[in-house]
Amino acid sequence: MVSVADLLIDSRLPGNYFASDLYVRGSLELGLLENRRGDRLLAIPEPLLKAIYAGLEKETGHASKLVLYNCGRWWGKNFYARFCEELSDYYGKPLADLSMVEFLQSLQQCWRTHGWGQIHLDTVHREQGFLTVEIWHSPFTAYAPKGQQPSGSLEQGIVEVFLSQLTGRELKCLQTSCDSKGDDCNRFVVGLAKRLEKAEAMVAGSQPHQTIMQALLQQE
Repeated sequence: MVSVADLLIDSRLPGNYFASDLYVRGSLELGLLENRRGDRLLAIPEPLLKAIYAGLEKETGHASKLVLYNCGRWWGKNFYARFCEELSDYYGKPLADLSMVEFLQSLQQCWRTHGWGQIHLDTVHREQGFLTVEIWHSPFTAYAPKGQQPSGSLEQGIVEVFLSQLTGRELKCLQTSCDSKGDDCNRFVVGLAKRLEKAEAMVAGSQPHQTIMQALLQQE
């Protein structure tokens, strides 16, 4: 419960910092997009995304996924730093002191406001050492080349580094389903690298997400 004394000290009741109608600001005359702190934002049109994939495929071939993954790791590292800084400034306390509800709501709204789709963290198997991240309506895989293998290498790198820094442990992220090959959403399983070794061959063999999870949960 909010006390009267707290209201007298700070008249602002924190809401969702990343609410799109408050977070994104623009100037049609100048053609600029900024966030509520005045930092510049970049809008990436569909043709540019398609051109990036086509260019990488032409220049690097099969290594394009590795290039996107490494870009995602770099992006995820910087994204985590900005996310922590903005939330800490807004709430007046470190990210570690936020409630789980505040953290999850902020992450989900941040992801959606930036136009990256909808993200959900499934903690059902946390006791077994696994976290599942689900992303719907991803623009990064919507325009990726269609194939039998997952194409969310950029998101894989972002999720991997973000959760590694959040937990303070070196985690590995493995994509087990992808909307670019007909699945309902992009799913990523996050855990210690050694625990995920068994799943890598199953992903290469196009095994479904549930089959992969059963194999991971049954291993000793």
